[in-house]
Amino acid sequence: MTQAILVMHEKNGDYYRMNKTSFEKLPVIGEHIYNSDGLTYLIEDVVSLAGYESTKAVTAILVVKPTAKTDPVSELYGLDPEKDFEM
Repeated sequence: MTQAILVMHEKNGDYYRMNKTSFEKLPVIGEHIYNSDGLTYLIEDVVSLAGYESTKAVTAILVVKPTAKTDPVSELYGLDPEKDFEM
């Protein structure tokens, strides 16, 4: 399991931390992921921390940007993630 921090890349060039998550297989640049907020993000960059292995700490940083809600990848098998993830 790879622990990663998701870092948002905003249009104005700023970055901010979103959350920490785990992946069986680390995504690569150009792939899309679904976050726990129910939205789809495009992987812009993957920063692996060389030689660092830990089960409790982060081993990679993923720089992501949100995809448009009209983008077909935002459709999760016909489900509405915004409604499905409501608590």
